Amino acid sequence: MKAFYFVMLLGLFSTISLQAQQREYVLLVHGGAGNITSVEKDDAKSGLYYAALDSALMIGNAILSAGGEGEEAVRAVIRYFESNPLFNAGVGATCTVDGTFELDAAIMRGRDLSAGTVAGVKLVKHPIEAAYSVMTASPHVMLSGAGAEDFARSNGLEMVATNEYFATPKTQRWIDELKQSSKKNGTVGCVVLDSKGNLTAGTSTGGMFKKKWGRIGDSPIIGAGTYADNAGCAVSCTGHGEYFIRHAVAYDVCARYKYLKQSVGEAASTIIHHVLNAEAGNGGLIAVDKEGNFAMPFNSSGMYRGYIYKDAETGKWKKGVGIGNKMIEDVQH
Repeated sequence: MKAFYFVMLLGLFSTISLQAQQREYVLLVHGGAGNITSVEKDDAKSGLYYAALDSALMIGNAILSAGGEGEEAVRAVIRYFESNPLFNAGVGATCTVDGTFELDAAIMRGRDLSAGTVAGVKLVKHPIEAAYSVMTASPHVMLSGAGAEDFARSNGLEMVATNEYFATPKTQRWIDELKQSSKKNGTVGCVVLDSKGNLTAGTSTGGMFKKKWGRIGDSPIIGAGTYADNAGCAVSCTGHGEYFIRHAVAYDVCARYKYLKQSVGEAASTIIHHVLNAEAGNGGLIAVDKEGNFAMPFNSSGMYRGYIYKDAETGKWKKGVGIGNKMIEDVQH
């Protein structure tokens, strides 16, 4: 098997459509959006991100190509991101004003609208697994703080000894030097349409740099930063969370698709480029609809993102990863 790579320039809409029956499954990822022009121009740094995004796609692809369910792929992909210090989730999360780490995560499955979220956890190694447990092992949707950690322990999830587990040399310098600003305010996310036709969305984040007062962003808010409905779309958002909450962005994408009959690309782009931009809401999202069409729009200088899908007729997959307007694509032969 050989693969070839080619580069194509895409507009900020980053929307790709195809007839539903031609795609057996689709998986999208994001690793945060913002002012990341300097990363894109640095071959060494951008190479690390391209490789990480590619690894995330292949982790999910291995599950989906074997017939696994979307929620299994979403969890595995986000666990990978939570273990990679390049991203603001899990290890490498950004710190609060107190120099600690507070993590949020959410997962939602479209077939029955079940959802689970955790917010402000400090000792759960993989917040996405805690969110999944809330969805599958509790009557609730959202748990927070110490209560969420007690719940995680009671369900046998892996915990860390101290909150400093999530620090990296870079974040430790932020704490020690009380750095005044940070570019690392994104999230990670994954959305999937699996071979059974089920949609799943998941998001995980370390939140906003120097956040205080127990601030919670959009990532663990169902309908704001995360949403999935088999009758519509699966959506995961990244950006300035307060704006995404106010505009219920993830749900709005799905609602526009279902009720206005907009394409997933039109719905996502309208929200990102017009609704949010009108209020200086910085960020982007990834979305896939029930027919396998997908969109990855952003209104910032860039968004770490990628996609992979399998052609139902040929059995071959196609994938792409990007940071700014440039996408690097790989086609299986």
